[in-house]
Amino acid sequence: MSVEERWVGVDGVAQHLGVAKDSVYRWIDERGLPAHRVGRLFRFKLSEVDAWVRQGNQGARPAPKTARSRRGSRE
Repeated sequence: MSVEERWVGVDGVAQHLGVAKDSVYRWIDERGLPAHRVGRLFRFKLSEVDAWVRQGNQGARPAPKTARSRRGSRE
């Protein structure tokens, strides 16, 4: 008989990783932390979160580029 993994919320993931809840929300938006929406709430499988951490956040999205000065360019 197999034991099914339980779903946890943002609090559970933050506690599991030893970080603030704000970090969890930021990682969902900016780095692709695996999360599933259930209504307005996020739910997680800790095995997916652990795999994401082990991969070194390879799903990380690049930071948005800022506008650069065109100093010295001719138009």
